[in-house]
Amino acid sequence: MKTLLTAITFVFFSLSANAEKQPFTETLYQQYQNNNETFLIDVFATWCPTCKKQSQILNQYFKEHPESSIKVLVVDYDDQKEWVTHFRAPRQSTLLIYKGTEQLWFSVAETNKEKIFSALNQAQE
Repeated sequence: MKTLLTAITFVFFSLSANAEKQPFTETLYQQYQNNNETFLIDVFATWCPTCKKQSQILNQYFKEHPESSIKVLVVDYDDQKEWVTHFRAPRQSTLLIYKGTEQLWFSVAETNKEKIFSALNQAQE
């Protein structure tokens, strides 16, 4: 549980206030799907340098795109293994974008800012 709290604290404080970033819960996941919202699943581990780099890129994205309505759900790689399996995340640093129940993008260990920005921009179209 301490790992989860540390991860969430890092992620929350590293993102701008414009992004609605939440710890993953099945309730929020189903709510976003039922409301046909666009959301990012971030499979995150506190000890993962790639995850930290991704968080910096996401922070920059939301800072540069304050109008973005994309929500972010953080799956703790160490403490939420059932959801890691559900999302077929082969490792931490997996990012998935959904629009409702439709998966729009899947990436593992991506740290190319342009690719992440492009995926997020396309998801909002």
